[in-house]
Amino acid sequence: MPKITLYHTEGCHLCEQAHALFVQAGLATELDLVDIVDDETLMAEYQTTIPVAEFSTGTKLFWPFDLEDILKNK
Repeated sequence: MPKITLYHTEGCHLCEQAHALFVQAGLATELDLVDIVDDETLMAEYQTTIPVAEFSTGTKLFWPFDLEDILKNK
């Protein structure tokens, strides 16, 4: 079961960078990738702040975040 939700959208270069950080951290298998484009509620909440990582603890990281931020919250 994924422990981290990464809110993103296709074609977002910042989202691609965020995903690469999770891969670098060895957490790619922990990710649930959620594209916000087809969900009105998610679009309203995150459209100007993606990528957003939400951990199972409830902690959210809003871009910009780095590898150290991810590792602190895993």
